[in-house]
Amino acid sequence: MRARVSLTEYFVTDGARWLWQFRLDQMAADPGQARWMVRQAVVGDKGLVVGHAGFHGPPDEVGRVEIGYSVAPDFRRQGYARSALIELLRPAAAEPAVTTVRAAISPDNVASLGTISGFGFVEVGEQWDEEDGLELVFEVPARRVPAA
Repeated sequence: MRARVSLTEYFVTDGARWLWQFRLDQMAADPGQARWMVRQAVVGDKGLVVGHAGFHGPPDEVGRVEIGYSVAPDFRRQGYARSALIELLRPAAAEPAVTTVRAAISPDNVASLGTISGFGFVEVGEQWDEEDGLELVFEVPARRVPAA
């Protein structure tokens, strides 16, 4: 039986709809990639969606996966992003094909930079993202098991 979920306005904005459509198109093109895509972060017995998290796709040719996560503004600063990060690092560590986990974060996103601190991520460079602009790139070996 599927649980019923409740979405906040954050998840029905144009930006959120673009992301969901982009990921759905990826999954339609290659259904085998579905396990590497974004998921809802649901809490409580009412199934409230507080965020989303996932991989940008399957491991690349060198075993690297990129993670992404977002928490609705009303639920930030409550530990949900950290929990989502842990839930992404666990399957990456368990997957033999994954060697490295990457996170690309805007230099202005102090909260996300704080979220990855303490997990062994090391800054390895920067990149320009068409949607998000300048991002700092961080990586950590996938076999590093996160603390609970």
